[in-house]
Amino acid sequence: MSKKLLFGTNLKMYKTIRDTTEYLQKLVENTKDISRDEIELFVIPSFTTLSNAVTCVDRQYVKLGAQNMCWEDEGQFTGEISPVMLKELGLDLVMIGHSERRHVFGETDIEENKKVKAALNHGFTTLLCIGETGEEKEYGISAEVLRTQLIVGFHGVPAEQASKIWVAYEPVWSIGVNGTPATADYAEEMHKVIKECLNEIFGDVGADIPVLYGGSVNPGNANELIVQPSIDGLFTGRSAWQADAFDKLIRDAKATYEKQ
Repeated sequence: MSKKLLFGTNLKMYKTIRDTTEYLQKLVENTKDISRDEIELFVIPSFTTLSNAVTCVDRQYVKLGAQNMCWEDEGQFTGEISPVMLKELGLDLVMIGHSERRHVFGETDIEENKKVKAALNHGFTTLLCIGETGEEKEYGISAEVLRTQLIVGFHGVPAEQASKIWVAYEPVWSIGVNGTPATADYAEEMHKVIKECLNEIFGDVGADIPVLYGGSVNPGNANELIVQPSIDGLFTGRSAWQADAFDKLIRDAKATYEKQ
């Protein structure tokens, strides 16, 4: 049975308002002939670009999300952005717990849980990012780390909200300029762990939660990753930041998936 494949990217702190709107318009133009019954496309730009991003493209072709969010609706949280503010923009999704939020800004699993609950309660599709460090991998505790991040991250989330949850597996050692991509076998093994854990947390509906692989996805490894049975999509970094390149990666991966 073929599934809908998810393809997305997080623009991190790279594109200005003008860069972002041009990129989104080009990406939609390039990909709009691909049926959205077969793929789900999403982009997560930086906060200052969001009000322009939501008006510059037809959202049936691309979902738009925020890179982070405060767990409170309002209050004395200088520099933070609340779910109410994001809702006002009409965004589709919120990313929680990206490895840079955890490792550069010191966010904990407990904070991610508060953010996950707030995002779901405000009706956003909620993308929780999880992943182990190189050190944790060396110690052989990758599965335990991922399970902890999931169990704490989704603590107290009712099964009824599972339909609004996505998970991205991004091994910390594989992200960024110096990242080494995980092998397809290793990624599949970890995705299996994640899927089993989601079933434990949410019961049967846990099986319907899409799990994406992110971490140095590129044209050289996208096709072997997308055919893994437990990988539901690709969360692509710098290989997606030119619309033409991302379009090609999506088409190649989709064709490879359909051929298998």
